[in-house]
Amino acid sequence: MTGASFDVDLIVAGGGPVGLAAAIEARLAGLTVVVVEPRADVIDKACGEGLMPGAVPLLARLGVDPPGMPLRGVSYRSGSHRADHRFSVGEGRGVRRTTLHAALAARAAELGVEHQTDKVAQITQDATGVNAAGLRGRWMFGCDGLHSRVRREIGVELPPGRRGRRYGVRQHFEVAPWSDLIEVHWSRRVEAYVTPVADDTVGIALLGRPGLDFAAELAAIPALAFLGEAMPASSLRGAGALRQRTSRRHVGRVLLVGDASGYVDAITGEGLRLGFAQARAAVDAVVHGRPGGYEDAWTTISRDFRVLTTGLVGLASSPLRPAIVPLAHALPRAYGGIVDRLAR
Repeated sequence: MTGASFDVDLIVAGGGPVGLAAAIEARLAGLTVVVVEPRADVIDKACGEGLMPGAVPLLARLGVDPPGMPLRGVSYRSGSHRADHRFSVGEGRGVRRTTLHAALAARAAELGVEHQTDKVAQITQDATGVNAAGLRGRWMFGCDGLHSRVRREIGVELPPGRRGRRYGVRQHFEVAPWSDLIEVHWSRRVEAYVTPVADDTVGIALLGRPGLDFAAELAAIPALAFLGEAMPASSLRGAGALRQRTSRRHVGRVLLVGDASGYVDAITGEGLRLGFAQARAAVDAVVHGRPGGYEDAWTTISRDFRVLTTGLVGLASSPLRPAIVPLAHALPRAYGGIVDRLAR
């Protein structure tokens, strides 16, 4: 497919898990690919590290099977209230982000994906191709995360809106996992996500307002206060603001994939599953020369996530916050249905 006037079929800006998944999808479709990423090593990120059941088969079709811990459901907890639901749609997996990245990078290299250690600072395009980072490609994917430079360059970034000031902070502890459920502990100010990622390690991710004090918030949750005495297995790492909005997901021959395409919040743990599905849809769109079709596919893929997550974040930010876990406990069928819908 590549002609003399092109260096590559596809330029992927961003070498995180979604960028690598997009590059693998493109190679499986027969395209030549260069991933442009300034960081040459394995990339870590503050996140919950739980792959929902729907994400595991998406990885498997790429030929990627990272080691981790089984996740069989979600448990909402607050004080004496608790609501558990075991997935009816398969099994998820807790995977350390660096482990996932390494597995995807190895598969991409095996398939011949090239890596260029560089930043995408400026993008120009015409009717037949895109120029960025000293390369000319037929297409370009912006997979460069929450603070996407590609999104700004193509002029589709919108202000975050009223609910744009939530952040995440994550740290690991040398503690044996005590459950095969993703625990979500609701306190007055934060949600604390407990994800087992190895047989001797759990990750704790807190979601809340900017400037949250990780140690103080963790100590204020009785069920997790003991972790203050546990040995840290990583340093604190933060991410945010989580809310990112776009007016559209493609301009010409540039398509946005993953968090770069717009993001609501991490409260439902859907980011990677959505990113992998979007990557597949974006590759399908460019292979068939119909980038406009990606807009419809993106909307379909992200609809449930956006509706349910927006609603849950709205409740979490309202005076009804203390009622969330008691309601989930009182309405187990409704709670389970929402969990399974998001887990697909």
